[in-house]
Amino acid sequence: MGDLTNCSACGTLYIKNAVREVCNNCYKEEEMKFDTVYTFMRKRENRAATIETVVTHTGVSEELIHKWVRKKRLHSAQFPGLGYPCDKCGTIIREGKLCSTCIGSIRTDLAHVAKEEEYQAKLKANQKTYYTTDRNK
Repeated sequence: MGDLTNCSACGTLYIKNAVREVCNNCYKEEEMKFDTVYTFMRKRENRAATIETVVTHTGVSEELIHKWVRKKRLHSAQFPGLGYPCDKCGTIIREGKLCSTCIGSIRTDLAHVAKEEEYQAKLKANQKTYYTTDRNK
């Protein structure tokens, strides 16, 4: 059974399930907005429209359009002007969670950390322990 939680859109209590992130009323409203956007985008002259153009002509928020592209309800292959922001830097991307620049940056950082760990391991392996004996015994 679902958990009782507040709707992220309107704040009312509802039982959350795996399919919906908002209450029934907000879900119905989102679906009407989706139909508006999809109808606009299906027109041949609007298929290459950018998100800003879609927002201007439909009145639907940019965040909702990003959500639909991220969930692949609006496919970027069919609508090349659409995308959603990278989770790290905000650059508009078409798939995944991070842009190629951020992925490269993370890989570089990980390689640097691996080299540092390797260096520290070599230092530890090369450390010599010296023991002294007490000659006065």
